[in-house]
Amino acid sequence: MSVPQTSLHELLARHVPTDDKEREDVARMRAFAAELERPFSREQPRAHFTGSAVVVDPAGERVVMVLHGKLNRWLQPGGHSEAADAGSMEATALREAREETGCRVRLHERAPRPLDVDVHAIPARKNEPEHLHLDVRYLVVAEDPESLAHDPNESSGAQWLSWDEALARVDEAPLRRLMEKARALVR
Repeated sequence: MSVPQTSLHELLARHVPTDDKEREDVARMRAFAAELERPFSREQPRAHFTGSAVVVDPAGERVVMVLHGKLNRWLQPGGHSEAADAGSMEATALREAREETGCRVRLHERAPRPLDVDVHAIPARKNEPEHLHLDVRYLVVAEDPESLAHDPNESSGAQWLSWDEALARVDEAPLRRLMEKARALVR
């Protein structure tokens, strides 16, 4: 087993899930981490690990949501691991948060690492079959929230929202769980 895969196993072993869905997802992620030859590669046809981040302003009063270009849903910034991330899910989440918000970001000092995990299906498109994203989620702080700018290659929009506004856009239970965990930590 490679060093990044060992780190992934350790990360998943120490994560404490908060509900049945997250407990099931951690178990599935542990199995995939052991089974997949290249768990961080999007070329794995069944599933691959992704990283995402709830991005908050320094005061913890606002949160960024991005309008996902392909799914047309308001979500937290996130995406696929790249070789430069060297198998670090933290590195993936931080890079994706920077790319999708234009802000300088850092891990939240009081948040568990990771904050949350989720397994979700990505629908088939063009030359890509339906597959699973094994998403490892972090809480990060934008050091320069005024720099928020969406990259049209990454999303259809990005906005700072109050927690109530953000939660009103949530359309699934795992995303609500993630946002509620983040809000509780920053208050």
